[in-house]
Parts: sequence; C-alpha cells; structure tokens
Amino acid sequence: PMHVGSYARLGQRRIRGQADLLYVKDEFYLCIVVEQLEEPPLTPEGILGVDLGIVNIATTSDGVSYSGGVVEKARRRYTGLKAELQHVGTESAKRHLRRLSGKERRFKKQTNHVISKELVVVAKGTKRALAFEDLRGIRSRVTVRRGQRGRHGKWAFGQLRAFVEYKAKVTGVPVLMVDPRNTSRRCSTCGHTEKLNRVSQSEFRCRRCGFYENADLNAAKNIRWRAAVNQPIVVCPDGSLNYKPTPLGVGS
Repeated sequence: PMHVGSYARLGQRRIRGQADLLYVKDEFYLCIVVEQLEEPPLTPEGILGVDLGIVNIATTSDGVSYSGGVVEKARRRYTGLKAELQHVGTESAKRHLRRLSGKERRFKKQTNHVISKELVVVAKGTKRALAFEDLRGIRSRVTVRRGQRGRHGKWAFGQLRAFVEYKAKVTGVPVLMVDPRNTSRRCSTCGHTEKLNRVSQSEFRCRRCGFYENADLNAAKNIRWRAAVNQPIVVCPDGSLNYKPTPLGVGS
C-alpha cells in the first residue's frame, strides 16, 4: 500500500474542496474553485446601451451585434431530435433525450458566457457603464410572430443578464436598468415616438425626420439615452458623461 506522509496530508487538507472531478452521464467534469477579488468601481466616461432581441441575441449602441443564427440552427436541431426521441418513447430513447437536454442547456450557458464576457470587456476597456432594459417579464411584454415564438421563448435572457451582472461586479463595471417602454418605437435621432416607426422586425424609419436605422441598433441607442437622462445630470446624445453614475432602478 502507498504511504502518505504527514506533510502531504497537511497539503491535502489545505486544498480540499477547491477542486472536484465529477462523472456525470458518461462525461468527466473538473470543477475548480478560485477566489477572485472584486476591482474598485469604475468611474464611467460613457454608457454602452445593449438591446436583447430575437434575430440578434444582443446589439450594442456601438453597432455590434451578436447574431442568433448559430443559436437558431442548434435550437432547430435539438428540437427535431427531441421530437423524434419523444415519439419513439422507449427507455433508451428517454435516456438519450435527457442527455440531449443537458447538452442543449450547456450550449445556451456557454453562449451566454461568451456574450456576457465580451460586453463587460468592451465596457471596461472603454470606461463605460452597461445599460439594459429591465428584463422582468420580457416574454409577456413582447408580441412575437408565430414563426419566432420558439426561438424567443426558449432563450435564457435572465441567465444572460445574471452572467453580465456578476462579471461586471467583479470588474467594477456599473450595470444600469431602464424602463423598456417605447425603446423600439422612439427615434434615437429626433425623439419622435410612434408605433409605425417600426417598419419591420429589423427596420426602423422615423415618420417625422426620416431617419433610417437597424431596429435593434436604434433601440440600443435609446437604452443608452434613457440610462443617461435618468442620471443626476443630463448628458450629450452620444452618451458621454462627466460624473460617476449610480446604478438605476427602473427609469422612465
């Protein structure tokens, strides 16, 4: 038998609980826990608005979009496979269905991790706060065409926001939440708000000034604007600040 000395045993006690090797459903997972200190709160010099949507999972006021194309392709594949397995109904099919559901959850989680990390990195690197619509009840507030209900209803919006919030907290980036009303109908150039401004799911054209923009980008700019005007000082339309904002509740 192998003998473990007292010094080695002391070392084992010191690191116990910091790493676990798990075997789950024919797969190994190494879970490592590390301590990460939070950075001091950032003093922002601007705001980065972020709109969450259907075709694009996220669009920033800088014009950067995180397309849902790959996600939609994977969703359709998982949906088709699960339907086939449910139709078969055997015990083997049920086990396969459970494994498939786990893979789908991990895929969503990984995608949300990637997007949230990039958003926080950009905000940190440009000394800006992040601004989102208040996501509570997002599915009930949005009217979605029948063909888009599957992709809209199944995405983990709450998880994405949670990932952004904890990553932002660690790096000192403020996260602001604003009232979502009319962010998709308001012109980010002249401020005119009208339902008919939203030409289609992807297009925005102001009926007053004629401004034309991608609808998600226009909404992201409105989110940035709303976060800015809810602060103690009204700032320029480009979102620049000259003070340290405080986290918002739901604004108007």
